[in-house]
Amino acid sequence: METKIHQGRNIKRFREMLGIKQEALAFELGEEWNQKKISLLEQKEEVDTPLLEQISQVLHIPVEAFRNFDEEQAINIISNTITNNDNAVMHSLYSNNATINPIEKIIELHDEKIALYERMLKEKDEMMTRLEKLIGGK
Repeated sequence: METKIHQGRNIKRFREMLGIKQEALAFELGEEWNQKKISLLEQKEEVDTPLLEQISQVLHIPVEAFRNFDEEQAINIISNTITNNDNAVMHSLYSNNATINPIEKIIELHDEKIALYERMLKEKDEMMTRLEKLIGGK
């Protein structure tokens, strides 16, 4: 059974992940947009390509992400990856020739999360700077 991708819900997910309010997205999309219109857009299963492209530019997220992101599939992939990695780590810990130091692995994963968080903060700061310029320019 093929699941239908809900593009409006994906717009909402990515917008929320970036910490952008509906009002801010509406502002970026132009004068004919407002919070209520964004709310209605996020309820639509399919979104017109030109509008998806405009939202893609505003949020700096590829159009394909809105068209293809399937939360259920992503959760399955993540849980399978975590389970497989945990099994591999546990196997190596209990084998005679353990080569993985679990503390180092935890630190490495922690550092990756920090780097991702820092990138997201930088993108948010860039968006805020753009918004401040737009607000100051009017």
